[in-house]
Amino acid sequence: MNVSRRDVMKGVGAAALSAAAMKTGMAQAVESKNPPTADQVRRMEWWHAAKFGMFIHFGLYAGHMRHEWAMEDEAIPIAEYQRFTQLFKPGHGSPRKWAKLARVAGQKYMVMTTKHHEGFCNWNSKMTNYNAMNYGPKFDLVAEYVAAARAEGMRVGFYYSLMDWHHPDGARCKTDEAARRRFVDYTHGLIHELMSNYGKIDVLWYDVAWPLDAKGWESEKMNKMVFELQPDIIVNNRNKLEGDFSTPEQRIVAETGGRAWESCMTLNDSWGYQRADDNWKSSKTVVRNLISCARDGGNYLLNIGPQPDGGIPPESIRVLTEVGEWMKTSGDTIYKSDLCLPRRSNYASFTRMGNTLYMHVHFWPGGDVSISGLGQKVLSAKLLKTGAAVKVSQDGFRTHVTGLPMMAPDQPVTTIALECDGVPTQDTDNVRINKPRAGVGYDGS
Repeated sequence: MNVSRRDVMKGVGAAALSAAAMKTGMAQAVESKNPPTADQVRRMEWWHAAKFGMFIHFGLYAGHMRHEWAMEDEAIPIAEYQRFTQLFKPGHGSPRKWAKLARVAGQKYMVMTTKHHEGFCNWNSKMTNYNAMNYGPKFDLVAEYVAAARAEGMRVGFYYSLMDWHHPDGARCKTDEAARRRFVDYTHGLIHELMSNYGKIDVLWYDVAWPLDAKGWESEKMNKMVFELQPDIIVNNRNKLEGDFSTPEQRIVAETGGRAWESCMTLNDSWGYQRADDNWKSSKTVVRNLISCARDGGNYLLNIGPQPDGGIPPESIRVLTEVGEWMKTSGDTIYKSDLCLPRRSNYASFTRMGNTLYMHVHFWPGGDVSISGLGQKVLSAKLLKTGAAVKVSQDGFRTHVTGLPMMAPDQPVTTIALECDGVPTQDTDNVRINKPRAGVGYDGS
């Protein structure tokens, strides 16, 4: 991932971005307001229904146990960095543990780093001996990952970094045409292997196009090859083409005009395993992020960074297991959600399915909750966790739900389902302007 975007303020849904990250945050992305084609609609139908995926960053940086950008940030010489292959020793079966956790968490697809910026290939490549068959695992990690994902019913995605700190032409291709020719041929060759050797692949997730543009990478030719080999695949927008979906990183920013989008985030502050990084998101924050993405028609790709032996950090297991418990009851409010207009609340967020509004209360106030400016009549309401009916009154400005238990009946977020007489809308300006106010001379007593 891009170093300029990793130091993001955590906030609610990581929505607030530091000034430095904001300046360069979407430098790689190519956005479009063009409506999706019929072919895109067909290929992306499963992806829109999936809503929630697992990102896995796993490479030699796990053996270093500092950060996935350490090779560049610490200016580690290649010969020294290559020694981390001796510490990168995932056991057979590790990917199955990742896939099992993804299923428990309610995630529907997985995207694993096949090659990160460090240039190490996690598969049995014939293009380079700097790969997982010759060093580190001594087996084809990509093959095990693909088998594990399929065994757990997951869609299969490959991350591939175009930038390469290891290849001798990885930087000089910017100014040397012969180097560009060699490096582009090498890159296309690696992608061809990935698209040819592992059966049906569902997602190709490009990253970091430095130092070339789309013309330099021959990205049109690249994507043409990919679709010839994998006609049902979807690709992102980080090879300097529009692709099928946008990729806001460490923040939730909804696209408009029908453009598909996926917010990718870390569980702590690092993509790869970093043993000192203890800044973990809570399950409540993860659920709120997931709700925010679903509300605005996007997907949420949440990362784990396995340890050098392929094990999953205990905090990642704890958080994702808690999320999965919530998804057992509330999953359909995410998977089957439609675009949702109600969004203003101090302690809740919203999704909807048809005329049913789901009020996800993340800060339980106890006893009652209210929605300002709901434009529809509520026909019935219930606690989703227990099915217990709750009382609702409306005065044209406030929708007031009362008789609730003082303690939240579900964790980390309690969901209230409100069946409305039409598609739910919200107009808080009407409340602000027209709600009756005190008469002249009111003294506050």
